[in-house]
Amino acid sequence: MNASLGCRLWRQTWPMAIGVMALLGFQLVDSAFIARLGTAPLAAQTFTFPLSFLVIGVQVGLGIAIAAQLSRVLGAGERARARRLGSLVMVVAGSVIALLVLLLWVFQSRLFSLLGAETTSLPLIRAYWGPQLLSAWLGAVLYFGYSLFRAHGDTRLPGKLMVVTSLINLALDPLLIFGVGDWKGLGLPGAAWATVLAFACGLAMLVGRLAHHDWLSSSGLLAEAHRSAPGFASIAAPAMVSQLMPPLAAMLSTRIVATLGETSVAAWGLASRLETVALMLVLALTMSLPPWLGRCHGAGDGETIRRLMRLAARVVLGWQLTLGIVLALAAPWLALLLSGSPEVRDELALLIRFLLPSYALLGLCMVVVSAGNALGWPFGAMLMSGVRLFVCYLPCLWLGSQWSGMTGLAIGAALGNVLAGTLAWWLYRYRRPLSEVK
Repeated sequence: MNASLGCRLWRQTWPMAIGVMALLGFQLVDSAFIARLGTAPLAAQTFTFPLSFLVIGVQVGLGIAIAAQLSRVLGAGERARARRLGSLVMVVAGSVIALLVLLLWVFQSRLFSLLGAETTSLPLIRAYWGPQLLSAWLGAVLYFGYSLFRAHGDTRLPGKLMVVTSLINLALDPLLIFGVGDWKGLGLPGAAWATVLAFACGLAMLVGRLAHHDWLSSSGLLAEAHRSAPGFASIAAPAMVSQLMPPLAAMLSTRIVATLGETSVAAWGLASRLETVALMLVLALTMSLPPWLGRCHGAGDGETIRRLMRLAARVVLGWQLTLGIVLALAAPWLALLLSGSPEVRDELALLIRFLLPSYALLGLCMVVVSAGNALGWPFGAMLMSGVRLFVCYLPCLWLGSQWSGMTGLAIGAALGNVLAGTLAWWLYRYRRPLSEVK
């Protein structure tokens, strides 16, 4: 039975893992291309990461609520209601992200100054930030479409589209950044425009596929909104708070790293991109596992939930620890591949050695949090997110930077990840099991 469950989990997860690898891989390649432009453009891009993560945090929080609500309704066999919900969430979620993007554009100068960006860096950041925000909105709408497919049990199409959009972006990146022939390219903004075009193509393909499914409805939406809003908000609100904590932590950590200099900021930016790629399996699990857990929750199948959680924990720990050790051993060569500056390479290699193995426990924490949202324990998941970042991670990061500069910062970040994963699993097992279906 466990082998059968493992095969089903693999079939649900591998398309998303490939898609996430492609999507996050092109972001890492983006930064590697930008590193060839110099330390200043790379540092400028790094200052935009926390605010980009803010958009992604709201996006993922809404996506979690979409997948959880739809999967429960589908698990209960309410197909007509699922169609109405699908239409509502696509419109409302897209509008929320559009408003957020507009606010981030209006208040950009003040926000980047608070993050520690110097006045001389602001024009470079501004040129990149406009197309980057446009790409963030397009990517969010695309992600909500992925959530709709995942809730219906289709993880293959989202995985395929992630690969396609990544390939389009990779093809356009060198052309738009460096140019061709006599045209010198757009420099730093070219990376963002490449993503805009890639996501626009992906969205067009997604809409074409949605036209072949009877998953949306245009009737009874107001009544459905009145009926579903409390339940959706009860999941979305804590989920968004949970997802907004990482961007806030990223802002604070960027501020801490900025005190160590521009080279450290550039190295930290590359390490952040590498982190998301290294966690591709975990991120895929947080997309494929919750809808399945939600359907089991709706059907009252507590035993399957418990077995799924144990299986996911073993997979995450085994994979991430193995990958982390291998990449830590290859740190000098990996840093050489990603960065053109010797100073940035040295600090990046240091971060890789300490951080990559610690992602095994960080991944475990992420899986527990995503399961909490799917199984009707959103406030517990929100609490775990807060403890991970503000009790475990940031204090260790700050203390490490005060103790021994970049070396201490790397050690502190790794220690924070280990503490967070250990505490999350302990809370899951002994405090209030998420697998308890009431």
